[in-house]
Amino acid sequence: MQKPKLIILAGPTAVGKTDNSIRLAKAVNGEIISADSMQVYKRMDIGSAKIMPEEMQGIQHYLIDVLEPTEEFNIVRFQQMAKEAMAEIYAKGKIPILVGGTGFYIQSLLYDIEFKEEEEANTALRDELQRFADEFGKEALHERLKAVDPESAEAIPAGNVKRVIRALEFYETHHEKISAHNAEQAEKESPYNYAFFVLTDDRKLLYERIEKRIDIMLEKGLIDEVKALQAEGLNRNYISMQGLGYKEILAYLEGEISLEEAVYILKRDTRHFAKRQITWFKREKDVKWLDKSEFGHNDDAVFEEMMRYLKEKNIVE
Repeated sequence: MQKPKLIILAGPTAVGKTDNSIRLAKAVNGEIISADSMQVYKRMDIGSAKIMPEEMQGIQHYLIDVLEPTEEFNIVRFQQMAKEAMAEIYAKGKIPILVGGTGFYIQSLLYDIEFKEEEEANTALRDELQRFADEFGKEALHERLKAVDPESAEAIPAGNVKRVIRALEFYETHHEKISAHNAEQAEKESPYNYAFFVLTDDRKLLYERIEKRIDIMLEKGLIDEVKALQAEGLNRNYISMQGLGYKEILAYLEGEISLEEAVYILKRDTRHFAKRQITWFKREKDVKWLDKSEFGHNDDAVFEEMMRYLKEKNIVE
């Protein structure tokens, strides 16, 4: 039986995935699924650099603007929603194109990773870990994770308390590291005939683009966007408000830091995030790297190389 086709276009933040994905979708009769943990939320447009309807050029996009910022979005939910979107796309006789920078989300779909930690939530243990975080702080909780599962501690920032708790809960429940379980799952053969592109660029240019993008976000009204979310009662306890661009501006609005500090932290942490994204994709197997600097920043040349590779992989004729 032929494996279903799947195209992935990944890469660090601000590298230019959106424009390339639209062009690709038009060329291969595809539709786009967002593999982004922030663009899924409604009313969080500027800080997430969300593609707007007028920019979609008639290409159907999935997992954008579908959840309320009060809702939790995690890997299990992403996988479930993305699979539903893929089924819809295949039913139309089209090719799904997964676009984004969240490596673990992409991996969960590509290798159809099984997540067993959600089956029977150990509420008592979860509450105990939450109390520990409340009493001793999120850094202390993160240290607990580092002691039993250093790989997960490296991948999960201390600020994402829910994910830290989930990893600790998994360890306590299954006596197995969640990182080891996920690594084992990722060794599985993919059920798809896929092409996995990673778009990248010269680091200096990428960092410049990140800084410029943040300046544009501020000009477009990022502060007002965060103020409006704050007025809805959203605070840093919500996963949506822990995203880059939101937590820094929230800290400024709550009087913890100056605007200048908030912007400095946001630019610094976004650069670090881009670096971590590249490191993640370097660990992936069977990836086609597209370094824009090697193509002289010629988008046509990048596109032609993508099409050549898709033909080689028998994804397009």
